[in-house]
Amino acid sequence: MFNKKHPPITEAWRGLTFTRRALVVGGAQAAVGVALAARMAYISVIDNDRYVLESESNRVNLTLIPPRRGWIVDRNGKALANNRVSLRIDIIPDRLHNREMVLGQLRTLLRLDGDTMERINRDLKAASGFQPVAIKENMTEAEYSSILVRLPELPGVAPQRGFARNYPTGAAVGHLIGYVGAPNAEEYEKAKDPLYITPGYKIGKDGLEKYFQEVLKGKPGARRVEVTARGKVVRDLDTQPDVQGKTVHLTIDADLQEYVARRMGRESGAAVVIDCRNGDILAFVSMPSFDPNSFSDGISSSEYAWLRADDHQPLINKATRGLYPPGSTLKPMAAIAAIDHGVDPGERHTCIGGYRLGSRFFRCLGTHGSIDMPTAIEKSCNSYFYWLAHRLGYDAMAPTARLLGLGEEFRLAGSNQRYGTIPDSAWKRRKYDQEWTASDSLNAVIGQGYVSVNPLQLAVMTARIASGRRLYPRLVNRQFTNEPLPFSAEALAVARAGMDRVVNGAGTAVRSRLPLDGITMAGKTGTAQVRGLASGSRGQGGAWKYRDHGLFVGFAPVDNPRYATGIVIEHGMGGSRAAAPVARDFMTFLFDREKGMEALETLEAGWGGTIGERMERDYAAWKAGASSDPDPGVPQ
Repeated sequence: MFNKKHPPITEAWRGLTFTRRALVVGGAQAAVGVALAARMAYISVIDNDRYVLESESNRVNLTLIPPRRGWIVDRNGKALANNRVSLRIDIIPDRLHNREMVLGQLRTLLRLDGDTMERINRDLKAASGFQPVAIKENMTEAEYSSILVRLPELPGVAPQRGFARNYPTGAAVGHLIGYVGAPNAEEYEKAKDPLYITPGYKIGKDGLEKYFQEVLKGKPGARRVEVTARGKVVRDLDTQPDVQGKTVHLTIDADLQEYVARRMGRESGAAVVIDCRNGDILAFVSMPSFDPNSFSDGISSSEYAWLRADDHQPLINKATRGLYPPGSTLKPMAAIAAIDHGVDPGERHTCIGGYRLGSRFFRCLGTHGSIDMPTAIEKSCNSYFYWLAHRLGYDAMAPTARLLGLGEEFRLAGSNQRYGTIPDSAWKRRKYDQEWTASDSLNAVIGQGYVSVNPLQLAVMTARIASGRRLYPRLVNRQFTNEPLPFSAEALAVARAGMDRVVNGAGTAVRSRLPLDGITMAGKTGTAQVRGLASGSRGQGGAWKYRDHGLFVGFAPVDNPRYATGIVIEHGMGGSRAAAPVARDFMTFLFDREKGMEALETLEAGWGGTIGERMERDYAAWKAGASSDPDPGVPQ
């Protein structure tokens, strides 16, 4: 029967249903097509620049070229810090395929140790994209070539030919110039400069390298190369060269700097030489030192441990950071102060081997009899200066010491200075809440007690006495007025005459007269007690660290001062024994270089080589388990 509710499906009905489905499917397909077309249009038109850039980055590698640092040169243009060619190997993480194989080959070819491989894996884990990771720097040509010929087998490896910092005189300029090193995380966060994470880029870490970082750093270059998907270079597209940093000109005399360092050898101490005409620092040496090339190349943990273990403290700049009792080198200053306070330099005092103050007897180094002021300087008579200090009080002398540069802050480029102490009654009241005593004055006048200075201040004091002007030390050509000192001509003349007799009369440094015709050096020796010894004996023997310091201040020529110096030899047991001979030799070098070099080479032959050669032997012995000789002896 015919069902009115469900009529039979006819052919027309089937056709209508098919047509409706086709329209739905077709509409859906059209919608998808429109969406795809819209997306393609968006990509090709709106997002075109972004995808072109991404495509380009897959094909083109853009890397920064670290700039060459500016040179640091001496007063004559001789390099104290320059650059040398450096061959290096980096890895680009995004192009590193088959990591284990590549690192294994590099380890074998470049003989990388376990510590280096650990560092490389750590850097690769932290790196991303095309940020290079350093594998090895300062490679030999043979090592570099062994990588170049295998590049097709080493995807992601990027050889680089750049520049590294070089210090031609090595340890002679360690504390003066400082050194460079790779920026650390804290420095990168502060600078926010992508150059700071570029392999091979170094910044100043200490000394003048750090102080003049903005001047020396230069501007980076860039290199664009076309590469394959595996990182193989197809061709260079474009290179923008770096701009080298500016040159820094110093007042230093490079030849003198090296000579003084070599002459001090493995002694512990410092020497500063100043031009008496303008305050130029000609030599600024602290010994023992370190080779800044080691830091530039990436110092090993063992070498750094060796430097830190040395009880002579090679990492400390003693020229400005070392503080010492000045000992008898303070006596010319005391003479100037006394004359300007009305003491007649011809007035005589009788030395009986010491000076009695109440129940105490302050000893002198000899029994000098009846002496005047120039003779007291010549003989270094403590008794005479005890008498002056008790008579005037040290409050009358302290201002003269400060005017001569002791305790003064010098804004010296790259230095981190400790200023020391020139005490007086007000200072002691502030520091200890105690009153100044007469015994404090007696100790202070001979450079002991509370008095402490650094070698730079001693050199400045001597230059000011020699020139009569308030010279300011400088390492670069800054202008100072250098006005005359407010002392009488008589006071300065007496101090200079006494210092002349110390070396050229019958004084404490007669063995250090200059071996030159017509040129003489004036000076003053000093012996500074390191600590009170329970036995009551002086520190002239025993363990090195308990011996007295040896000091010397001097200038030359006497009749027309040109050079002044301040020298401290730690635990040298006396200025005449340890410090004055050093001044004699480098003053000789300044006036007669051939004669000065003959004396130095004779000494070095007896010491077993130059400072560099001896440092290498000391380090090798330390690595082998033997301790370095803590007592190299005093050069004669």
